[in-house]
Amino acid sequence: MNEVAVGEPRKISVVVIAFNESRHIGDCLESVKWADDIVVLDSGSTDDTAAIARSKHARVFDIPWKGFGPQKQAAVDLALHDLVLNIDCDERVTPELAAEIKLILSGNNLRTAYSIPRRTFLGTSEIRHCGWYPDRTVRLFDRRKARFSSEMVHEQVVVSGETGQCKGELLHYSFDGFTDLIAKMNRYTDIGATQLLDRGRRSRLSQVVFRPFYAFIKTFFLQKGFMDGFAGFAISVSNAVSVFYKYAKLRELAAAQDTGKKP
Repeated sequence: MNEVAVGEPRKISVVVIAFNESRHIGDCLESVKWADDIVVLDSGSTDDTAAIARSKHARVFDIPWKGFGPQKQAAVDLALHDLVLNIDCDERVTPELAAEIKLILSGNNLRTAYSIPRRTFLGTSEIRHCGWYPDRTVRLFDRRKARFSSEMVHEQVVVSGETGQCKGELLHYSFDGFTDLIAKMNRYTDIGATQLLDRGRRSRLSQVVFRPFYAFIKTFFLQKGFMDGFAGFAISVSNAVSVFYKYAKLRELAAAQDTGKKP
């Protein structure tokens, strides 16, 4: 395995991007108060996000929104230390994960990056199926050999080296309820459609018709969403509608581009 040899005792930076997250950021930063450095990169919040972050001893910066990938990479670039843990405002580091990260940092060998499982909640309901668990994602990494991709949404950490796996989990309070789920779905499909258009993609009628149907079948049956009860059914429907909106919006954007008009 490709491993990074240990040198002197390591320090870690936690990086968080935020926009109007006063409801979540306090608990988020409280869960990482053990870190050596905390960076919060705001993008023009009009609530108390920045003030709460400073009260938690975070270094707060503010730059205009660039998209998820570029924004997170900008936060990484502001970190004081090369070892970085990225979390979102709606996530919490469990005590078990914190202890595991500290053990990794004090160990004899260090991999370039580590993926972390997430326990995701819809309101107060934990979703164990629908493809939402374990939902591993790379969040702990050495920024000298890893960086965020440039995608506007659904960004990933691109790693040049060995990726290990953490057992400790992140708690992901992704949606406050169904209203929040629908609102985020609308925002993400806007970004997703624009991203596809920028890549030169076009939407065929067959995609608008059949891809939503497959999204429901995949989520509800193949990923066992039915085992999460009504919440699982709602998520399955939401996934289908999300796919429909993304490709319908892509058709609209492409038509406007072809005629030189805004939709």
